[in-house]
Amino acid sequence: MKKIFACMFALLLAGSAFFFLGRAGCVRADVTISGVAVGGMPYEEAISAVREKLAAERIPFTLRTPFGDTMPAIVYADDVPALVRKARKGEVLEATVRRVWVGAEEEIARLCERGASAPADAELSFGRFGFSYTEERAGVYCDRAASLAAALRALGAGETEASLVTRAWQPSVTKAQLVARTQKLSSFSTSFDASKAARAHNIALACERIAGSVLLPGETFSFNAAVGLRTAENGFLEAPIISGGEYVSGTGGGVCQASTTLMNAALEAGLTVTESRPHSLSVGYVSPSLDAMVSRWSDLKFSNPYPFPVYLLGRTSGGRVTFEVYGKPDGMRYRTESRVLARIPPPAAQMREGEEDRTVRAEKEGIRSESYLLVYDASGALVQKKLLRRDSYAAVQGIYEVKKTEVLPEQTPVFALPCE
Repeated sequence: MKKIFACMFALLLAGSAFFFLGRAGCVRADVTISGVAVGGMPYEEAISAVREKLAAERIPFTLRTPFGDTMPAIVYADDVPALVRKARKGEVLEATVRRVWVGAEEEIARLCERGASAPADAELSFGRFGFSYTEERAGVYCDRAASLAAALRALGAGETEASLVTRAWQPSVTKAQLVARTQKLSSFSTSFDASKAARAHNIALACERIAGSVLLPGETFSFNAAVGLRTAENGFLEAPIISGGEYVSGTGGGVCQASTTLMNAALEAGLTVTESRPHSLSVGYVSPSLDAMVSRWSDLKFSNPYPFPVYLLGRTSGGRVTFEVYGKPDGMRYRTESRVLARIPPPAAQMREGEEDRTVRAEKEGIRSESYLLVYDASGALVQKKLLRRDSYAAVQGIYEVKKTEVLPEQTPVFALPCE
């Protein structure tokens, strides 16, 4: 009753003309809202009393993020004003409190952008000595829609926290993909006499200039462009070369063995040879019609027919020169075949006198030959046989020197006389 009289007195002081308790701006008698007895209180006083109680019971809200926790600015909305006005005498009511995150969508977007971590693709490095790979790294991105929905659901359910919804952001290129694109497609080797230092040097130098080359899809490789002129200024030494059907001394001797070995590696990798020429004489380090003579005027060229890069490596070791081609296998296997069509006997050897018995030039038979590229599918079945070249290698007349025989002049006999 004291609260009722106090409410009436307060209203009279305010100049109100209403005296009926239900309409006089005071809560009806014996009303309790959220555990606070507000019966007979003026509306505003009752609202303040209930809200003071609710403020002490507010549930905090934390948003957890990959870079730390944050407490958004939450607005607490309630239905206390409506309850104090509509409460009937003796009612016990519970206020409903809603937590509202004003600007939640914009704040979630900002936090998501801050928390994103872009992935790093795997990387490939290729040089004269082969491949090296850098591992990929996954990133993280924030799902804005899912994060906003999770936060609002947690707020509505009265929970104390929610988390940004993050997902793995996968890189576009993995190390496994790079390794799969850089498999060995072919390897081809030929042997040389390592004791012939100048020739061995020239072969090794050509390999060094070629190793580390990369052919992009459709790109053409030029041996002469990669190796450069065979001159002393370019690092090459004097060694035997074939010129005019004879072996003579020339700068860069031996380089043709490097070009020949490289061409066969290219063929067995499925690359397209667009330019190659035979020597005038057959060579001993590869089968007929599979050699590649290079000079200032003659080049070895091949192109990359694949939709991916191919990589070239070359080395010499223990009297062997090897070239390898790397790329993404196409499921086919490529091999070469040499066929001798005819052997041409050399002309009769030329004999001449000399200071000693020696071979000036060894005789060598001529050869007519052809070569093919054989293509096999994954099951090993031959699916294509393609003619590469038809060649003629000249016969060589042998020249031999025979030591001149000494003929002694006639002499008068000498008779011994008896001593006196």
